[in-house]
Amino acid sequence: MPESRWAEQKLGRPVIKAFNNIYARHLLERGRPRGSPGRIALPVAGDDAKAKAVVLQLVDELGFDAVDAGGLDDSWRQQPGTPVYTTDLDAEGVRKALSAARRQRTPDWTATPKSPGNFANPA
Repeated sequence: MPESRWAEQKLGRPVIKAFNNIYARHLLERGRPRGSPGRIALPVAGDDAKAKAVVLQLVDELGFDAVDAGGLDDSWRQQPGTPVYTTDLDAEGVRKALSAARRQRTPDWTATPKSPGNFANPA
């Protein structure tokens, strides 16, 4: 069972993936009114249309353009090491970056024989 389905089953609630590809400080400081030039866009992925609509609206209210990134099965496109991760792109840039993503992880984000590490002893 995919991890997202497992989480939904355990929580008994829909899982929506958002805010994982922006630095916390950028989230705090770089929101802009709708229609502002250079407004940052954020991908939002999820399988429950109603829950995803709530999060898409929240992203907009926080000052960012929301881009529907599809279902949770495609949410790997916004993971670390993908073209959209921590890039502060506009909506068109986010769409292009999501489209350009490849499943193969870059060396910086690939597990090692020591994985998973922990805070005391990182892998």
